[in-house]
Amino acid sequence: MKTPARRPRERRRGGLVLLIVLILLVCLVGAAGGWWAWASGATGPKDKIVVVTPHGASGAEVANILEQDHVIRSSLAFKVMARFRGFAHGFEAGTYTNLTTNMSVAAVLAALKKGPLPQKTLTAVFPEGLTINQTAAAVQDQLGITRQDFLAAARSGKYALPPYLPKGTPTLEGFLFPKTYDFFAGATSGDVIKKMLAQFDKEARGLPWNDYKSLGLKSKYQVLIVASMIEREARFADDRPRIARVIYNRLKKGMPLQIDATVEYALGTYKPKLTFDDLKVDSPYNTYLHTGLPPTPIASPGLASIEAALSPQSGNWLYYLVCDKEGHHAFTSSYAEFLRLRANPTC
Repeated sequence: MKTPARRPRERRRGGLVLLIVLILLVCLVGAAGGWWAWASGATGPKDKIVVVTPHGASGAEVANILEQDHVIRSSLAFKVMARFRGFAHGFEAGTYTNLTTNMSVAAVLAALKKGPLPQKTLTAVFPEGLTINQTAAAVQDQLGITRQDFLAAARSGKYALPPYLPKGTPTLEGFLFPKTYDFFAGATSGDVIKKMLAQFDKEARGLPWNDYKSLGLKSKYQVLIVASMIEREARFADDRPRIARVIYNRLKKGMPLQIDATVEYALGTYKPKLTFDDLKVDSPYNTYLHTGLPPTPIASPGLASIEAALSPQSGNWLYYLVCDKEGHHAFTSSYAEFLRLRANPTC
């Protein structure tokens, strides 16, 4: 018995379905090819960048680091090409200085294949109590980064350190933590700033930050303002929590703080003794003319001064002054006693 011939309409419908399937396959292949070209390629500015691959990091972890640092566009494309090019066992750990932002995956793999280059390190020392200007000068002297470049970065307003340094704060004054650091040669202003802010964050953990409201302060940022004044005023550990108490006692009473270090900050210079004209300088940092705290920290305090700002010693003192050549301070709650001590300093 003969099979009936397929109707022309059925043949046309089958051909149409096949054509649609072929078109879809072509579109999918084209889309996949377009994505691969984008994901494995690169456009945009090529800024030098230092990438550190940790010991024991998997290929996927390295891919994520490269994507987060904007070296590559897609970690998936990197992992696929790395596997096909024989990097299944990962990459050598170390510091890679031969990378830039916006590299193709092939170029990155070629750079990683060479392995990390030995890096020269530079040691930089930043003592407690440096202003941002003094820090910039130290960065220039010790790391070769120009003072102007560092100041521009430190005053760019793009750095934040919640909950201490609010987003959009126009200066990093007070937050460039004093310490001895090691940097790779060729470090940028951003590298230095990020490392100093990370150190601040590390040192600040575990301190009683939630106590700031009981001290009459409005924010954790204000704690740093108080700590910076303590740093510039105190030479000895015993004086720090007492100076902190004087500051809080005066704030509570609405008295001007009358701290010489804030006037020196306003003047931009440090003097053995301030004159009456100095005390009249027109500046929001002049705590002889204005009540309350200055608008920002006046220096980078060390951990001891931050601790003193958060844990002041109990007392009713309202005045203090240097009472010997070494720089110890005498404290009193009496203005008459303050005048007597100023005429005849004794500790």
